[in-house]
Amino acid sequence: MTTPFIPSSKSHSNHPHHTTPLLLSMDNSVAPMVITDYGFQKPAISSQKNPSKGGWRAAIFIIFVEMAERFAYYGVAGNLITYLTNVLGQSTPTAAKNVNIWVGVSAMFPLLGGLIADSYLGRFQTIIYSSAIYLAGLLLMILSVSVKSLRHHRAVFFTALYILSIGEGGHKPCVQTFAADQFDEDTVEEKKVKSSFFNWWYVGIVVGSASAILVVIYVQDNVGWGIGFGILAAVVTGALLLFLIGIRSYRRQRPVGSPLTRVMQVLVAAARKWRVDETRYGRAAFFMDDDEDGGAVEVGRSGRSLAPTNQLRFLDKAAIIDDIDASTKKRNHWRLCSVTQVEEVKLLFSLFPIWLSCLTFATVIAQLSTFFTKQGSTLDRSIGPHFVIPPATLQVCTGITILTSVGLYDRLLVPVARKFTGHPTGITMLQRIGTGIFFSMLTMGVAALIETKRIGVASEYGLLDTPKATLPMKIWWLLPQYMMIGMCDVFAIVGMQELFYDQMPEEMRSIGAALYISTVGVGSLMSSAAISIVQAITSVTGKKWLGNNLNRAHLNYFYLVLAAGSAVNLIVYIWVAKRFEYKKTEFDDPKAQRNEAEVA
Repeated sequence: MTTPFIPSSKSHSNHPHHTTPLLLSMDNSVAPMVITDYGFQKPAISSQKNPSKGGWRAAIFIIFVEMAERFAYYGVAGNLITYLTNVLGQSTPTAAKNVNIWVGVSAMFPLLGGLIADSYLGRFQTIIYSSAIYLAGLLLMILSVSVKSLRHHRAVFFTALYILSIGEGGHKPCVQTFAADQFDEDTVEEKKVKSSFFNWWYVGIVVGSASAILVVIYVQDNVGWGIGFGILAAVVTGALLLFLIGIRSYRRQRPVGSPLTRVMQVLVAAARKWRVDETRYGRAAFFMDDDEDGGAVEVGRSGRSLAPTNQLRFLDKAAIIDDIDASTKKRNHWRLCSVTQVEEVKLLFSLFPIWLSCLTFATVIAQLSTFFTKQGSTLDRSIGPHFVIPPATLQVCTGITILTSVGLYDRLLVPVARKFTGHPTGITMLQRIGTGIFFSMLTMGVAALIETKRIGVASEYGLLDTPKATLPMKIWWLLPQYMMIGMCDVFAIVGMQELFYDQMPEEMRSIGAALYISTVGVGSLMSSAAISIVQAITSVTGKKWLGNNLNRAHLNYFYLVLAAGSAVNLIVYIWVAKRFEYKKTEFDDPKAQRNEAEVA
């Protein structure tokens, strides 16, 4: 029999979640229950978890899996434009668009992968299956570049590329989330470690990608593409085996059904009660979720209830008990939702403006593996009389910048900033992202100046019409723009990773990771669209900004357009961030909430 859910109309506290701490059960096998002022039972929140599982000893195995995946990804993406132009014979703008489209699609698939993981398979199984798909794509890619007599080898190559995208779709939203799940948010010590974890997690990503750029890209350019891709397949296989070795140490969360169903329930319930006037719980509100057995259980499925917020107040109607609700003995989930369920939907919707305001930043980042690489191919890349580095190798400088900066950020900037702001992480997640967007604007400005210098050298030596000639200008001139991209990543990318994990409902964190990744994907697609638009507009004047001959093109103008777009985007982002409310749980310290709101 379902516990009656119609609360008393009398309120004993101004706070809608005030509770009388009367425990009904002390049985260790059952969560203690608390009587609220509304007469309901709810489980007391417990932070006890199996101490033999999780923590750094589990997370380290997962970090190695991510390092291997990044090693494989950058072994393909970092030099893909070179393969498309030098081997398949595509023009530079066409190759750049194809790279951007592939990167974009690869970063959009995680939305589907995250939904499948949270709803059906769970994160652990999704990682296993996606790794197998990823490995299959690499093996097909090896076949396409190694067997010259293979018919339709171009079609086979692109098929292999998009099989990698499917594997990426399951892997990316789950691995980081699964690793972060190894740290218990209800334990003070582990909660502190988790914030630092995101910094060092990104260090692992950088080590994997930098290793691929240093080793694999050199092998591809100087030994063979088949051997280069073979190295990637071997590393992914080894990492998968290592991941399975740590299977007994992982904390796992079971899939809880489609989170989109809970979202739709709130939207439908709010729409059905659109005529109800009391949008801030003027009537008695329903604060509880029905469990599978029909009993009453307070809080969301994660074990922590969310405090009511003032944002998106029209959704609050989904939690109000009207006359129809009060006359029924069993709750209709499509008519009446808990406050926690409503707040979960608010969290999801409140992240969309942040997501949108990060897209221009992702468009800037997309230049790293396309036009930055083609710029380097025109410059003097020799080290000594006999050694020439591949143009894509300079991407490792971005990785070195990140490795250095993350350590300084974690050990120097955070403690110093903490003294001034009083915030545990020094600056808030939104401030960190905003700093990265500011750096992206500066990066494009610096890149435009360096490209202007490169074109000037080509003009000075009469090489404007010889695009394959090596200019008497060292590739190290490009170092500033590569290093500044690294600074963008340290602030914005890591900040987005943490924000889209921390602020999502716990049952939807794989989707949260997918949303963060999708910013990179949509940004890459926007970069491809920007190239097409700029080509179409400038071709009318007869002087294309983005042609196959970079010496005659005006890539510097394109960079200035991106810099101006970043400046406008920064203003929009600040406006959006000022209106963002961080997640608050029922038992959060009100003083701590006020401090965080003041520095957001």
